[in-house]
Amino acid sequence: MRKIEVTLYVNNTKETLQVEPTERLLDTLRNQLKLTSVKEGCAVGECGACTVILNGEAVHSCLILTAQIDGYEVLTIEGLEVNGKLDPIQQSFIDHQAVQCGFCTPGMIMSAKALLNKNPNPSKEEIKTAIEGNLCRCTGYQQIVEAIEAVTQIKEG
Repeated sequence: MRKIEVTLYVNNTKETLQVEPTERLLDTLRNQLKLTSVKEGCAVGECGACTVILNGEAVHSCLILTAQIDGYEVLTIEGLEVNGKLDPIQQSFIDHQAVQCGFCTPGMIMSAKALLNKNPNPSKEEIKTAIEGNLCRCTGYQQIVEAIEAVTQIKEG
């Protein structure tokens, strides 16, 4: 198959890549750009382990063909840290022990970040809705919801 050239803006860096027509964004991020926080859990968009922010929206990267998103902005958890300092949502997950095995954490944080970017003061129900596409087998979700709620309180206070 002939490769297609695409330009993406990944974590605020312009990346011009050659991709297969059927190459998923998940594979491009992991294999070409070595952004391994993006995990493959189910490959069908059910678990959320591969969640990234694409042009401001939380998406499952296992369902997106890279060739279809030429010119788009992609944000992964690697792009949240600035000058060695964690994003408040990352720090809140640590502070609230919302990290257990860690497999779901990057995707969960990216779903939360997309929500907070759009709605800096979400209700508990809005938080639950935002993360409903992300599965966690370890925490029971309470600590995750508390971590997201705490970030809204930081912004308010």
